[in-house]
Amino acid sequence: MAVGMGGPGGQGAAAVPPQGLRHAVRAFKHRDYAIFWSGALASNTGTWVQNLTVPYVLYQLTDSAFWVGVATFAQFIPGMVLGPLGGSIADRFDRRRVLLATQALMAMVAFLLWAAWVADFRSLPVILGIVTLSGVIAGINIPSWQSFVNDMVPRDDLLSAVTLNSLQFNAARAIGPTIGGFLLANYGPSWAFLVNALSYVCVLLALLVVRTRPARRGSPLPGGVLSQFRRAVRYTRTQPGIVLGVAVAVLVGFLGNPVQQFTVIFAEDEFRVSAQALGFLNMALGVGAVASAPLVSGWDQVISRASLVRIGLPIYGASIVAFALSPVYAVGLVALVGVGAGFLIVISTTNTAVQVIVADHVRGRVMALRIMAFTGSYPLGALIQGTIADRIGARPTVAGAGLLIVAAGVYLAVLRPGLLARLDDRHDERPPGSSQPAAAG
Repeated sequence: MAVGMGGPGGQGAAAVPPQGLRHAVRAFKHRDYAIFWSGALASNTGTWVQNLTVPYVLYQLTDSAFWVGVATFAQFIPGMVLGPLGGSIADRFDRRRVLLATQALMAMVAFLLWAAWVADFRSLPVILGIVTLSGVIAGINIPSWQSFVNDMVPRDDLLSAVTLNSLQFNAARAIGPTIGGFLLANYGPSWAFLVNALSYVCVLLALLVVRTRPARRGSPLPGGVLSQFRRAVRYTRTQPGIVLGVAVAVLVGFLGNPVQQFTVIFAEDEFRVSAQALGFLNMALGVGAVASAPLVSGWDQVISRASLVRIGLPIYGASIVAFALSPVYAVGLVALVGVGAGFLIVISTTNTAVQVIVADHVRGRVMALRIMAFTGSYPLGALIQGTIADRIGARPTVAGAGLLIVAAGVYLAVLRPGLLARLDDRHDERPPGSSQPAAAG
């Protein structure tokens, strides 16, 4: 905490740290970040329209939670496989140009899904094939996307930028399913797929006009993609704060994120509500995340990252349990607001911890490692939970996952508080080739 000069006698007075909503949104003062954020919000809104529509149509076609899980697996598992390549590309090439290329390709695939549906190619293999192709491109795109935030703001504003990036993603998760539910209920899946395809225009236009700051990159690591990635893994093992950030992301991806696919099953089989009401369930996840965002970035000078995770994990797990046990639709809706809030607190905080701690010369590859862990655990968890739900039911499956998250939160808070504190480690200033671990913050 900064110390101001006192009055006579030279006594110091502790300065009040910046906090509140204005501090939370400080990254918006940077023109290029604000433009990129706006384009990403529009594009991700379209993505969430599709993220609601794909499981909806698959459940209508198959009446199986397993196949909904397979679609999630097909969408996200390529990100884990292609993580080393995506991370290497993020560190070697201009990230803005990489994003222009990958976003253009993803737009083409989105139009392909719309065209296939309109042309009545509505079989399970066709939908899964197109979703997998989109996942392949996303696997290359995501490390550059995550690292690109670092190129638009100074490090002092990085927490605000990362949190606002999570905010726009979750605001889109609130808006997109609402639009998707309306389109499904009134016009059908073809319009939902088309809206997603058209939404890519917004982020492409934003990328064309933004200007990035000089990249803070060290000398590139020698060797091929896999050799460089192995070095990044070895580097990560020297940073307990990064290891914990990745581990918590895996926990959230494997146990918590599959709740998104279960909203379809709960809406259809437990609550027996319309497609529009299904959209509101997914909207609740985004509303909770948006509501909790100021806590994460607005009071970062007052509340440590370790404290935020200590608060967020139990909230996240308990809210998932509450959703699983919801007797009626309205209770489930409120519970999902808590799920969204807990998700944003935990994921945004751990993502920020990794971004702050990591040395600049391995940023892209370490972010790729985190993304691989998160995007690999999510589809695997979705597939396993979908299989279990087909055998024992959706409610006990979701409740069990939530209880495990609560247990993990209690374990870290009570038994491993020292490890949890490593999320607050300082930025690693070591040059490439140094092997001495950075000191804790």
